[in-house]
Amino acid sequence: MITALVFIRTQVTSVNSVAQAVASIDGVSEVFSVTGDLDLVALIRVQSLEQVSDVVTGGISKVEGIASTETHVAFQTYSRQDLDAAFAIGLD
Repeated sequence: MITALVFIRTQVTSVNSVAQAVASIDGVSEVFSVTGDLDLVALIRVQSLEQVSDVVTGGISKVEGIASTETHVAFQTYSRQDLDAAFAIGLD
């Protein structure tokens, strides 16, 4: 599983409509409205890097109201939930 984070800047009046449009794209698992320099962060979970490219260039970047995007591919995922589950079944 490939996980990527897409940092999205929108036009001021488009945050909600962009968030809804991005959330409806196949491969996007979650969209967060955030504070700071960004407006939204989209979480992509797909099977291959080619699919990341398809989701970003073929989907997200075509949503009206997006000013810019920046994509980061995750190398490793660290999750408290995953650690708790591993210890619950006795893995070291």
